[in-house]
Amino acid sequence: MLDLGPVLVVDDDAAVRAALKFALELEGFRVRLYDGPAALLAERSLPERGCLVVDFRMPDMDGIALIGVLRSRHIALPAIVISGQVDKVLLRRANQLGVSRVLEKPLSDATLVECIRRALEAPPT
Repeated sequence: MLDLGPVLVVDDDAAVRAALKFALELEGFRVRLYDGPAALLAERSLPERGCLVVDFRMPDMDGIALIGVLRSRHIALPAIVISGQVDKVLLRRANQLGVSRVLEKPLSDATLVECIRRALEAPPT
């Protein structure tokens, strides 16, 4: 598979981070893990290419707000938001920020992998 950048996983649940890393690395993706928004925002070397996989519900800042901060910093990595409950408000907020997909938990590995591949293969914005 052509390397189009890493998948940056932001989730406050260590078990979810580990499971996503395992599943995505099996598919050949390079994966970086972050235990929350503060850890990602503190990162000094975010890649120019790659894909964000961000949990919606996290302490201190939700995933949509995190993507908003990144966009305000001119970081336009494609983003996939995962949530235990998807509603119209979440979808509208995600759409306003150009989020690639919102996926409801429990996640299907195949669906997540397909969404990441599409996001990575899309032309940069």
